[in-house]
Amino acid sequence: MSGLTIGDLSTRTGLAVSAIRFYETHGIVHPVRNAGGHRRYDKADLRRLSFAMIAQRLGFSLADIAAHMAHLPTHKAPSKTDWSKISKTMRIDITERITQLEKLRDRLDGCIGCGCLSLASCALYNPSDTLGALGAGPRTLLTD
Repeated sequence: MSGLTIGDLSTRTGLAVSAIRFYETHGIVHPVRNAGGHRRYDKADLRRLSFAMIAQRLGFSLADIAAHMAHLPTHKAPSKTDWSKISKTMRIDITERITQLEKLRDRLDGCIGCGCLSLASCALYNPSDTLGALGAGPRTLLTD
């Protein structure tokens, strides 16, 4: 049986062996075992891991990445059509993140700029802490 060893994959991706095993537990890569029980990876796993590493740097959780990749074929290289399907669904997530980041950027300056930094006395965004009645967390950033 041929294929890349976990060491080969580590060298090619720059990931520690333990990180590759961690990605495996999340369904990002799916090695096969040889007769001796050693993991063997396909070259397509290089792309899977690279994609996961980039997506994580962009703020996607490993659970989100695994969910997007769950529909890829496990023991062959994904086709351009396979990647296009992931791209379409991730674009929706990315657009939503951009909207949230823009909202945060536009509102954060004003709030920090006033200098009060007090949820209880903020006259600008939360006078008399009225937003507390709407639930926990940063309500003005979580709602439209």
